[in-house]
Amino acid sequence: MNSPPKFLVGTASWTDPTLTATDEFYPRSVHTPAERLSFYAERFPTVEVDSTYYALPSERNSRLWVERTPPGFIFNVKAFALLTRHPAEIARLPKMIRSMLSEAERAGERLTKPSPEVMELAFRMFAGALEPLRQDGKLGKLVFQFPPYFVRSQAAFDYIDGLPERLAGFELAIEFRHPSWVVEGAVRAQTLEFLARRGLAYVSVDAPRGPAIMTSFLEATGPDAYVRFHGRNAENWFRRGIAPAERYKYLYSERELSEWVAPLKRLRSATRAFVIFNNCYRNFGVMNATTMAQMLAH
Repeated sequence: MNSPPKFLVGTASWTDPTLTATDEFYPRSVHTPAERLSFYAERFPTVEVDSTYYALPSERNSRLWVERTPPGFIFNVKAFALLTRHPAEIARLPKMIRSMLSEAERAGERLTKPSPEVMELAFRMFAGALEPLRQDGKLGKLVFQFPPYFVRSQAAFDYIDGLPERLAGFELAIEFRHPSWVVEGAVRAQTLEFLARRGLAYVSVDAPRGPAIMTSFLEATGPDAYVRFHGRNAENWFRRGIAPAERYKYLYSERELSEWVAPLKRLRSATRAFVIFNNCYRNFGVMNATTMAQMLAH
């Protein structure tokens, strides 16, 4: 490939409460879910859906997202918590899954060790709900963001190895949060080769620098590159008891964004590059996404 990829720049949410509470992006006249998504989709070609991590999506919402966005708009969807080895809130599980739980599990706040039967149903419900997006050509990647305790091991490789079969026909992107996966040298090469052989996109990240934080570097393991900008709020990165918006409260400078522009433009191994801003505090994400899109266009 002799030309840079097609850049699709957007944010990791269009409904974050710190954003919708102000008029810094949405005008005061835009206040319904339908109006917000339409307004957003007029300005960006893609978005990453964050709500699907907290609760399984519905087929109805997928149909509404199709109707409210123009042709060619792409939704990337975060995988549901259970599918990425995170605990899930019992109260937000569908009735069908709750009925499969033991009395002790239903009495708890979170489900941490789901049975194989629960996992199988969760995968089926997740995939089924996204069919309207896939059929309309508006579904990009299913983003599997694994927890920091999902360390590089044979069991972890085996779990990832089974994902393409469980979600046949979908495009998957893998984000690691434990640096053991990408130790520079042979380990990193083996991880990236493993993903490439299975048609899985590696998710590159921009995050604070630190020994227990994923290394920031650009890599494409397939026809699509995927980059998530988490901000560089080192002070809040490991802080407990704060809202996600506080953890990612960071506004990139143009100088910081420019560190990624040349590498992205030099990328020749991908036809598309999703550039997603997860620093969704107030209008920080949309501001940085707008600037990055302009920088990549020149």
